[in-house]
Amino acid sequence: MKIEKQIYTHKVDELYDKAYEWVINNGPKIIVGLIILIVGLWLIKMLKSRIRRHMSNKEVHSSLQPFFLSVSITGLNILLVVIVLQIMGIGVTLFTTIFGALTVAAGLALSGTFQNFAGGILILLLKPFDLDDSILAQGQDGKVISIQIFYTVLLTADNKTVIIPNGKLFNEVITNVTREGKRRLDFELKLEYAVDVDKVKEVIYKSIKKTKNVLSTPATNVGVIALELDGIRFTVRVWVEPANFLSAKLELQENVIKDLKAAGIKLPGVILPVAPPAVEEGAEDTEEKAT
Repeated sequence: MKIEKQIYTHKVDELYDKAYEWVINNGPKIIVGLIILIVGLWLIKMLKSRIRRHMSNKEVHSSLQPFFLSVSITGLNILLVVIVLQIMGIGVTLFTTIFGALTVAAGLALSGTFQNFAGGILILLLKPFDLDDSILAQGQDGKVISIQIFYTVLLTADNKTVIIPNGKLFNEVITNVTREGKRRLDFELKLEYAVDVDKVKEVIYKSIKKTKNVLSTPATNVGVIALELDGIRFTVRVWVEPANFLSAKLELQENVIKDLKAAGIKLPGVILPVAPPAVEEGAEDTEEKAT
């Protein structure tokens, strides 16, 4: 019994000595690591408010501010933890390898999503268009009603909601018809060679003057743009505000047609093929017998 007690006491003393030795060797590292962790977390907290204030001063888009702030703070926290672990003498090679493998796997699985994400970030940073701008992109024409990280939402003139992935949107041509504040409205009209060109232009200019929402500057332009075999092609070019483009176009075209007719200028007509008169069955039989 005494021997077992001595063995137990010896093992406890040995364990105590090892623990004491470990504390003596690693205690200062752990204490320094904990101090650096506490100070680092305090500095990151202070830096967080500075980053938020800096982004507000730089007018970074409100949709991007939480993302950039989160990425910055997360990166600083990861860097702090790695530094503390190295100071404490804890290896981080295994964690780095696992994290790298997970990053590669996630990148391959979500490549399309990351492309849309990157496109959204670039759109919000570079601002090729803003909210309420009218744009032409991906075969769609509409007003931007929402810019999200992964997609952009347009509202078309016929009240359709169009959702376009930001990856495709940013990598293709975008026509912003709102940014310059003015948009040119063009349409063409073909008339016969017998018309008086000066009179046609005079009538069209009068139609333009009485059309609402047509801007006086830049100057309007009416003239002959092409001479074709079957007639003269006139072009009409006026300037309007982007929001009034469709209404001004409809009104102007109606005014031009009405005023040309009122001035006695003949407009081209469409000649439809005339179908032959229908022959009744009885008449067909009679004709066959006669032959």
